[in-house]
Amino acid sequence: MEQNLLEYNSLRDKMIIPEYGRNVQKLVRHAKTIESDEDRQKYIERIVELIYQMNPQSKNVLEYRQRIWAHIFRIADFDLKVLPPNGIIPTPEDAQTRPQQIEYPNLNTKHRHYGANVKKLLNKAMKMEDGEKKDAFVQLIASFMKIAYKNWNREHYVNDEVIKSDIKLMTKGEIELGEDFELVTIHSMSTRRSSTKRSSGGRRNNGKSKRSPGGRRNNNGGSNNRRRR
Repeated sequence: MEQNLLEYNSLRDKMIIPEYGRNVQKLVRHAKTIESDEDRQKYIERIVELIYQMNPQSKNVLEYRQRIWAHIFRIADFDLKVLPPNGIIPTPEDAQTRPQQIEYPNLNTKHRHYGANVKKLLNKAMKMEDGEKKDAFVQLIASFMKIAYKNWNREHYVNDEVIKSDIKLMTKGEIELGEDFELVTIHSMSTRRSSTKRSSGGRRNNGKSKRSPGGRRNNNGGSNNRRRR
C-alpha cells in the first residue's frame, strides 16, 4: 500500500513576502533555473502581471510596479539575471534603506491654540499697505482668533482685549488695534450682511397689478372678492 507523504508548512522554505503567497515564491525560484535570458525575462514579467492582478486595490499606488520588481529580487535573494523596466537592478542595500525622516515644524508653543495659519495670515497683513483692505483683513483674522480661543477654552469668557494683546505680541507691535476697534465675530458679520440684503431687496411696486389680502389680481389695482353664487 502506497503511503501518502504530507508536506507541512514547518518543513517548507520560509516565505519572504507572505502576502504574495507561496506559489509566487515557487515561481520566482523556478525562474532562476531557466537558462535562456529571454525566456527568463518573459517569465518574470508574467509573474509581475500576476502579482499586479492579485492586488487590484494597490493599482493606484505610486510606482507600484517598481515595488513589485524590488520584491521579486528580494524573493530571489537578489540572484536573478533579469532587467526591470527602469533599468535599475535592486540590491540588498536597497532593501535596508529607510525613508528620510520628516521633521516636525518648529511652531510657537505660546499661541499654538490659534493654529499655524493665523501666524501666516498676520505676516501677510503686515506686508499690506494701510487702508480699508488691510483693516478688513485684520478684522477677519481677529474674528477667527476669537472663535479659535473659544474652542480652546470654553470655560472662560473671551475678552476682546486678550485678542488684541495677542495680535500685538504675535506681530511684535507692528499691528496694534486701538480701543475703538470693534471686534465682530464672523457669525455677526454674516448676520449683518443677510439683514442688509433683506432690507435692500424688498418688493418693487411699479404701479402694476397688486394682490389684495385674500383676493385675486385685478389690473385696475382693486381686488375681486366676490363669491360665486
